[in-house]
Amino acid sequence: MSKCSAYRLMFLLAILACGPAAAAEAGHYERVVAPGPSLAGNLAGDAPDRDVSVYLPPGYAKQSARRYPVLYLLHGFTDNDAQWFGRAGKHFVNVPGAVDAAFAAGVPEMIVVMPNGFTKFQGSMYSNSVTNGDWETFISQDLVKFIDTKYRTLARPENRGLAGHSMGGYGTLRIAMKKPGVFSALYALSPCCLAPNLQPDARMFEAAARIKSLDDVAAADFFTKAMLASAAAWSPNPRKPPLFIDLPWQDGKLVPEVVASQVANAPLAMFSAHVPALKTYRAIVIDAGDQDGFIAPTVVKTHEMLDLYGIAHGFEIYPGDHLNRIHERLVSKVLPFFGENLGGKQNRAK
Repeated sequence: MSKCSAYRLMFLLAILACGPAAAAEAGHYERVVAPGPSLAGNLAGDAPDRDVSVYLPPGYAKQSARRYPVLYLLHGFTDNDAQWFGRAGKHFVNVPGAVDAAFAAGVPEMIVVMPNGFTKFQGSMYSNSVTNGDWETFISQDLVKFIDTKYRTLARPENRGLAGHSMGGYGTLRIAMKKPGVFSALYALSPCCLAPNLQPDARMFEAAARIKSLDDVAAADFFTKAMLASAAAWSPNPRKPPLFIDLPWQDGKLVPEVVASQVANAPLAMFSAHVPALKTYRAIVIDAGDQDGFIAPTVVKTHEMLDLYGIAHGFEIYPGDHLNRIHERLVSKVLPFFGENLGGKQNRAK
């Protein structure tokens, strides 16, 4: 039996026999503020210092000399850390509940960290942009340094993992490509925005072109927000206030330079240039639900690219949509994966 299969079996046994004990061993949640020098001066005016939700495992307060691996989690577009950590009402996922259940099933303890990536554009795409700030460096340097300084972490790449859902899955793959040597294991859940769009339809941007202020973004529909956020992340323009973006269609014409700028940020377009970086990771998994219509085919294509370049990885298209099984997969897939690959088992008794 594989280690991951053993973890899943132990989880089922824990649910059947150890529910009350597991609840008694719940971890500790806290929300802190991490300084973000890499985000300072962003043209959208978002605060550079970011709220961060932190889950400390049950053993953290009991064993003052023990250090822990860290899993960095990235949430999706229009989402935030408070929702994922159960602090803003019922949500499709609850990180503390998922982590407690995984630990009860025998997954080695780790610290889990999620920064608040909600911005005035409703999400940064975890990219580097003068409009949004340099989120790549904030995640891979500013946040990691802050967490390693504040908490008892195992402050080595082999003890750090990076995972995310949707926009966060995109961010996971992007940061992995562009910032190797910080994390050692990756898990991208239903990652969005993987494929380049070489011929965007003008109709996609009609509503976005009517948005004239950052205050108007919040009232826009989801698709319009996505077009604006993509432009803020991948085709910023510091000379075009108040949004500081360029859309691919302007004055009824397709702008090839803007299209090229956005295309260049699609992981499938970036892939071949970052193969050496991807080969440095100990373990990689990508997945999507079979009902996740726009995303599942691009996950399959990413799997094919990883295979093409001989990069070992896990891959699954499972029964589900974009949201309905994410909590379950955190418990049964994601956390066991990091428990196995972040050195947590070796450090269980330290």
